[in-house]
Amino acid sequence: MLKEEVALADTFTVVNKTIINENDRKILTMLYQPIIGSIATSLYFVLWSYLDKNEIMSTEWTHHHLVTSMRLNLEEIIVAREKLEAIGLLKSYVKKGNINNFVYEMYSPLGAYEFFLNPILNTTLYHNVGQLEFKKIKEYFKIPTVNLKGYEEITCKFTDVFETVDFTNYESLVDDIKKSRVNDMEIASTINLEKIFSIIPEELLHIKNVPLKTKDLLHKLSFIYNFDNEQMSEIIMNSLENKKINEEKLKEQSLKYYQFEHSGNMPTLAYRNQPEHLRKKNSSNTKRAKMIYTFETTSPYEFLCSKHNGGKLTKNETAILSYLLIELGLKPGVVNVIIDYVLKESDNKLVKSYVEMVALQFARSKIETVEDAMKLAEKEHKNKRKKKDVKVKWLDKNITEKEASQSEIQEMEALLSKYK
Repeated sequence: MLKEEVALADTFTVVNKTIINENDRKILTMLYQPIIGSIATSLYFVLWSYLDKNEIMSTEWTHHHLVTSMRLNLEEIIVAREKLEAIGLLKSYVKKGNINNFVYEMYSPLGAYEFFLNPILNTTLYHNVGQLEFKKIKEYFKIPTVNLKGYEEITCKFTDVFETVDFTNYESLVDDIKKSRVNDMEIASTINLEKIFSIIPEELLHIKNVPLKTKDLLHKLSFIYNFDNEQMSEIIMNSLENKKINEEKLKEQSLKYYQFEHSGNMPTLAYRNQPEHLRKKNSSNTKRAKMIYTFETTSPYEFLCSKHNGGKLTKNETAILSYLLIELGLKPGVVNVIIDYVLKESDNKLVKSYVEMVALQFARSKIETVEDAMKLAEKEHKNKRKKKDVKVKWLDKNITEKEASQSEIQEMEALLSKYK
C-alpha cells in the first residue's frame, strides 16, 4: 500500500459510495469510536457533511480548509484518515500534479450483527471498553423478544396481493442506483494456507471444499492470536467435523489455545496506539514534541518493528508486548517509551527480565501518558549515570590501617548517604 505525502494546498473531493443513515451514526459512535478514536470518527462525520444535497459528491476543497475547520494539524488528520481506511470506512485515491488531488470514497459501517460476528472488531472493542461496557453495548443492539404464544400469523404473501407482469429488461434500470455498501478490512496474512492444508491429511478434510469465508476467518483468527502455520494447523485439526471445518469450533479452539499459552489472558491487538484522551495537545515543532507525537501515534508493534528496520518481530518480542499491554495493562504510548528506554540502556537488546523490571516500576507509578513516561525514564537514566560516576576508592588503592582523616570521614559519609 502506497502512502502519499499530503500538503495543505492539496485538494480533495468526497464521493459517497453508500447510503448513510442515523442508525449508522449510532453504530459509528458506540462500536467504531472506541476502536478508532474520536478524531477519526469526527473526520468521518466532517467528510459526510461535505456531500451535496443529494449526498452523492462534494465540491473540491483543500486540506487547509479541513485543518482549519477541525482545528487539528495535518498529521493528526492523516492518522485519522488512515484509521478510517484500515477499518473499511474509507478508500483514498490520488492524482499527482503540482497540486495533488485526492478522492475520498465513503463506505457504511458494518451493521451491529455483522460487527459482532467479525472476530477482529469484536475482540478489539472488548479490550478497549472492558467486559462490563462490552455487555452493555451488546445489550443495546439486541432485538427485544416478544412472546407470541397464542397468536396466529396472518401476514399476506406477495402473490396474495400482486400479479406478475412480463418485464425482462429490469436489470439495466438499477445499475447506478445507490445502495448501502461496506468495504471489508484488508489484513496482511500471517499464515500460508497452502502449507497448512498440505499438513492435514486429505481423508480428514476436503481441502477443495473449504469456502472462502472460512479461509477469511482463518486469516483473521491467525492475526488476532498471532498464530503461525503449525499452531493454526493444530487448531484446524481440533475443529474438524464430517471432513469440514466447523467455524464455531474453530473460534472456540483458537481462544482456548491462546489462553492456555498465555495463562488465561484474552488477546489484544498490539497495533493500538495511545488513546486520544491521554495525548498531549501541542502543535509545537520542537524535537521533544515530535518525539511525543511519534510515541503517541505509533503502535507498539510498529514501533518495535521500526527498530528492526521494518523486520518481523520474534515470538519472544511479541510475548513481551503482550505482557506489557495485557498483563500490566500499560498504555501503548507508555510501552513505546519503555521499549525505547530499554534498548538505549542495554545496547539495543530487549532482555525480558530487564523489560519486566522497568515496566513494573512504570506500572507501580501509575504512568499513563507519554510525557510522564519520558520524565520517569529520564529520571532513572540520570540516577543510573550518577551511580556509575561514583568511584569506589577502595577498588583502586591498597587499603592501609591508617586512621582516616576528618575530610576522608566526611567524604565516606557523603558517599553512604546516596544509598540510604
